[in-house]
Amino acid sequence: MAQSRAVVIGGGIGGLTAAAALHRDGWQVTVVERAHSLEPVGAAISLAPNALRALDVLGIGEEIRDLAAWQGDGGLRAPRGRWLSRSSAEAAAARFGGPLVLLHRATLVDSLAALLPPGTVRTAAAAALADPGDRDRPARVTIADDELEADLVVAADGVHSRARSLLFPGRPGAVYAGFTTWRLVLPVPGARFASHETWGRGRLWGTHPLKDGRVYAYAAATVPAGEHAPDDERAELLRRFGDWHDPIPAVLAAARAEDVLRHDVHHLAEPLPAFHHGRTALLGDAAHAMPPTLGQGGNQAIEDAVVLAFHARDLSAYTAARLPRTAAIARQAVRAARLSMADGRVTVAVRDTAIAVLSKAAPALLLRGFDGIADWRPPYASGRTPAGNHDRERT
Repeated sequence: MAQSRAVVIGGGIGGLTAAAALHRDGWQVTVVERAHSLEPVGAAISLAPNALRALDVLGIGEEIRDLAAWQGDGGLRAPRGRWLSRSSAEAAAARFGGPLVLLHRATLVDSLAALLPPGTVRTAAAAALADPGDRDRPARVTIADDELEADLVVAADGVHSRARSLLFPGRPGAVYAGFTTWRLVLPVPGARFASHETWGRGRLWGTHPLKDGRVYAYAAATVPAGEHAPDDERAELLRRFGDWHDPIPAVLAAARAEDVLRHDVHHLAEPLPAFHHGRTALLGDAAHAMPPTLGQGGNQAIEDAVVLAFHARDLSAYTAARLPRTAAIARQAVRAARLSMADGRVTVAVRDTAIAVLSKAAPALLLRGFDGIADWRPPYASGRTPAGNHDRERT
């Protein structure tokens, strides 16, 4: 029997995870990425125990867990520095059966790419889904003047997915979530701090240590879509956050303008009717882009990938396994964004007081928000698709 062939559109974390999972299950895989390298756009990524269990299927979960950088208690703060709520990595690990790991995206990309045979990834290749296929004909992907046929196409082409528009032309696309984000990873000599996120009025900031000694910081603010700083984005961060508590001023003092990445946040406000059509499956942001307020965007893409590999012969089962879960998490992320990015003076005062009071009464309050998310486990033991079943229904 001929080896089944898969084409993955997009060489980000979700696409590479899917490629590695399919390769592990015996598929011939080609990854097409429009960028000139796999170096990811972005800074760091937070991997919760749910995503780490998915990476266990690929055999790299422990390798990634070794990058955890626990340095004591952390929690939620107000701009003047008052702690609203405290938590610890130990408490999270005990509740969800594993650590939260923060690492640079490039590190994860390198680990995933190392699982693939040489020549699997084609960079500088702008691919387009030409035909999603069906049970009687293969799917087709065009790349410049070339065309690839596949038994399975995985569209991991991001929040503004062209493949999604082709599969579901009548559905609304991604919409602006109402806020923009900044991210940076850099050394901050002498900085000593507890990992934290700080909520202000229509603004938030997070500062977290990485195991390699650098600091990952991110910020968000409610602004009109498409805005940019009149000078540079470091100067914009200084204007918005320069008078917030330590170590925020130290991080900004250590940053250069070129260290700061800024991106507006877009999400899918309405769930899709399915994550597949014909022989083509959507994955990650292409399927369920959500605000980053739960830190689950990349985690859910990794979950998608290993579940898709398991159900690669029956894409309706993939949709059934993933759509309800990701739709619920996306709704929760939207609610979390409304809470964290609230900007009314009275609303913020009530929010902060309620968090402080409830956290004292129930110290695990913030962790409870991740029940049913971080404790997820792959619904199978080995991660390998069942033998046979090559001709199951795909639509």
